[in-house]
Amino acid sequence: MSTEVEAWAAWVGRSETVEDTVTPVPLVALTATLDHPAALVAAGTALPPLWHWLYFLPMHRQSEIGADGHARRGGFLPPVPLPRRMWAGSQFTFHAPIRVGDTIARTSTIDDVRSKSGRTGQLVFVKVRHEVRCNGAAAPALVEFHDIVYREAQRPDDVAPPPAAAQKGAWRREIVPDDVLLFRYSALTFNGHRIHYDRKYVTEVEGYPGLIVHGPLIATLLMDLLRRQLPDADVADFRFKAVRPTFDLHPFHVNGQLQADGKTVRLWASDHEGWLTMDATATLR
Repeated sequence: MSTEVEAWAAWVGRSETVEDTVTPVPLVALTATLDHPAALVAAGTALPPLWHWLYFLPMHRQSEIGADGHARRGGFLPPVPLPRRMWAGSQFTFHAPIRVGDTIARTSTIDDVRSKSGRTGQLVFVKVRHEVRCNGAAAPALVEFHDIVYREAQRPDDVAPPPAAAQKGAWRREIVPDDVLLFRYSALTFNGHRIHYDRKYVTEVEGYPGLIVHGPLIATLLMDLLRRQLPDADVADFRFKAVRPTFDLHPFHVNGQLQADGKTVRLWASDHEGWLTMDATATLR
């Protein structure tokens, strides 16, 4: 694996740019999916934080899709052969609003590739930097670092890491991750990863007990909780880390707490047993 990682290091610095236009229909659809009342989405409406994931969708040809529903490896991302791929976390800086009607461009760059041995075997981490610019501006409106982790197939003797207990937040909302919610979010983000909708695949091939709730969906629900509690908040930075998988077998909770400084919001998700599944922090301007 070390020789392969050295070869994959050649991917560091590799870059691609894609363009899109911020149209209103995806906003209306995600508004409904998150169970908000219908609202007028006019030109100039600012996207809520993280809703840029509704754009720059992965438009790979059907013949380019691999067995897991992702594009076959070896294009923009390095060809890591480990079978399980997960979204481990992200870090964001929001510089300016992205608005309905904007022409947007996202430049993505491989920032780092590294490997380590973990409790469940070999792990490969790929960090991608995304910069989103609006209407040809020189400065990005948004900078995102996306952490991807590749893991070995599950083994019978794998030992799960010890869970961390999660407290109940001052803000708390129960989420029921049924098949329809997972399907709608996969459809909105054009995400073909089978772990989110193909129960036979996720249980028999990847060895999980149920469908996996998208990490970005949980992060979006955390930011949505902040918006529900502080609708006028202006978010400057946000970061999240996935701690444990969340499955569709039980409801889970999103939690939040405004800190004493009035600028920092701690956000976290917890499963039906009270274990921490995602840890996040938002900083307000």
